[in-house]
Amino acid sequence: MNKQEQIQATALRLFVADGFHGTPTAKIAAEAGVANGTLFYHYKTKEDLVVALYNRIKDEHADNLQAIISRDDFITTKFKNIFIHSVNWALNNRDKFYYIQQFNSSPHLAQVSAETLEQHTIGYAGFIAEGVKKKLLKQQPVGLIIAIFNGHVYGLYQYLTSAKFEPEEQEKIINEAYEMLWDTMKYM
Repeated sequence: MNKQEQIQATALRLFVADGFHGTPTAKIAAEAGVANGTLFYHYKTKEDLVVALYNRIKDEHADNLQAIISRDDFITTKFKNIFIHSVNWALNNRDKFYYIQQFNSSPHLAQVSAETLEQHTIGYAGFIAEGVKKKLLKQQPVGLIIAIFNGHVYGLYQYLTSAKFEPEEQEKIINEAYEMLWDTMKYM
């Protein structure tokens, strides 16, 4: 792991544990095993680090989604695969998922350009737009569908992490939650 990766890994852990304001850059540098100057060489400000970490996590998640989407899959299959993958990604990357939620509820979100935010959803925004156009999905703005989709992933994540479920039961809950979402989203 290079110094920049060490800084980001440490920052992720500390931001999740102590919040953005409760985590001084000196603590990040010390726990990452780098000099304070090294941290500021890579990130001019703490806000730059906060935003860069968010963008890296969102890009990682977008890349993971792109890897599971097949051009040949029907839109409904893509929709289901992305939902199930997103829930499982959140469950397997709890700190990263928490960080995304934390960031999305913070003033730091305003520092991310509209183009970058669009890049984070490009993997599934296109097929959602296609689904709306082909009247497979409700005739609503793509951004609204994405927001409802993400809210459903977040709510299901909260539910699944609130109790201990056996793997089979968890898979059943995820599939049933998907069916509820699909019933909400499909064109009638």
